[in-house]
Amino acid sequence: MVDLIANFDTLHQLYRAYMPFITPAGLFVATTEPHFLGQDIKVGYRLPGSTGMHEFQGVVVWINPMGASGGRPAGIGVKIVSEAAEHKQLIENLLSRELASGDLTCTM
Repeated sequence: MVDLIANFDTLHQLYRAYMPFITPAGLFVATTEPHFLGQDIKVGYRLPGSTGMHEFQGVVVWINPMGASGGRPAGIGVKIVSEAAEHKQLIENLLSRELASGDLTCTM
């Protein structure tokens, strides 16, 4: 059973949610549900232009509370634990041109 679902309709949304500074990788999921650092969680996500759902087990490593600075959305950053290399490659292949961008993200 998936705890949270993230739908990324555009590459820009995916770019804002991707957390390449988390080793091996992480995704930000907007949510107002309460979570805590270190919490195990199962996340489902849909990539831009895809109808299929990808899932991974992860650990909460970042929390943006309601009213976070810089207008960042409330939610959590989840370190990808299960099949991390595959998820990282899948995401980074889509974001290959975006990763060098200086645009703000949901976390930093």
